[in-house]
Amino acid sequence: MSRPVPFALLAASTLVLAACAGSASDDTPVAIATTTPLGSVVGDIAACAGGTSETLMGAGDDPHTFAASSAQVADMTRTGLVVMNGLGLEEGLQTAIAGAEADGATVLEIAPLVDPLPFGDEGGAAGEGSLDPHFWMDVARMAAAARIIGDELAAATSEDSYATCGAGVAESLLETDAQVREILATVPEDRRVLVTDHDAFGYLAAAYGYQVAGVVVAGGSTDAEPSSADLAAIVEVVRRTGTPAIFSNSALSPALIESVAAEVGTDVAVVPLYVESVGPAGSGAETYAGMMLSNASAIADALG
Repeated sequence: MSRPVPFALLAASTLVLAACAGSASDDTPVAIATTTPLGSVVGDIAACAGGTSETLMGAGDDPHTFAASSAQVADMTRTGLVVMNGLGLEEGLQTAIAGAEADGATVLEIAPLVDPLPFGDEGGAAGEGSLDPHFWMDVARMAAAARIIGDELAAATSEDSYATCGAGVAESLLETDAQVREILATVPEDRRVLVTDHDAFGYLAAAYGYQVAGVVVAGGSTDAEPSSADLAAIVEVVRRTGTPAIFSNSALSPALIESVAAEVGTDVAVVPLYVESVGPAGSGAETYAGMMLSNASAIADALG
């Protein structure tokens, strides 16, 4: 049964914007975010305080492979603050961001500041010893990020309203976290098993009581190619666990995941989730909070 995104989410966002006093804005964004989940949160903080922000990536863009245009590189240099995920997520932006920083931009790398997990924690499959950049899959960590971003914007603009708004957005996200937790808790404990296309669900598993039993593409990147042995191992994991679904990234082609599901030999659904990006207009996942609520409902519907 489908679980609609609660109306309270929209109301909470409205209250945050209404409660934060605005400062005068001009056409220059106070910050540029790299990814769409970060862009959604930065945009809420900026709008609350009367400013504007921009996001380099669009809905559906893969942060592992995205490259900035020359105009976007120039914009990062002109804008005082660049908010990036970090921990290697934005593989195609490293040179551009380093150049913007060398030209005077302040770069705020969020993932290292929110208690990042190593790959492989709580059932994550990469086991590489490196830190996992996919922190936004835990909404409470994104709430912590909102406070950090608000404080940094306040320091950059000398406007305390940004810190106030960062705290307000954080409180709204903690409400979203509670809603996500409630939805995911409807799945019986013995069915809280995730098989995914790549290793991006370690934070979700750790935060909400799930286990990542296996990933089709080992490691945190989306552009690696699994070997035939890797694929055979995943098929065996699906058969052994009896999981009814494999979860895929909606921004990527599902062909590889569908071939794994077909090889299993039983009815296994391929369920797309918004993993690296918010959804397009009309999807119900256009914002970060909507994205996480949509994902929680899709997981609970598939496994419950």
